[in-house]
Amino acid sequence: MPVIFRFKGYKFFFYSNEGDPLEPAHIHFRDTGTEAKFWLTPVVQLARNDGFNSRVLKELAGIIEDHQSLFLEAWNEYFS
Repeated sequence: MPVIFRFKGYKFFFYSNEGDPLEPAHIHFRDTGTEAKFWLTPVVQLARNDGFNSRVLKELAGIIEDHQSLFLEAWNEYFS
């Protein structure tokens, strides 16, 4: 589980086995007992939420948008 970025205690990561066939580029983030997943392309979009409130999701969606190129680069390096 490569951790790509940390922010306010949240870990932004992807799993080393992201499906067969490989799912489109996305990033997970986690805090104690909660996890969410955002698609990175074609636009940043919530794919799944397990426990985060809307305020946190909005804040972290902004972080993902700000660092979208970093996450995509890490994804492409790892899975290519």
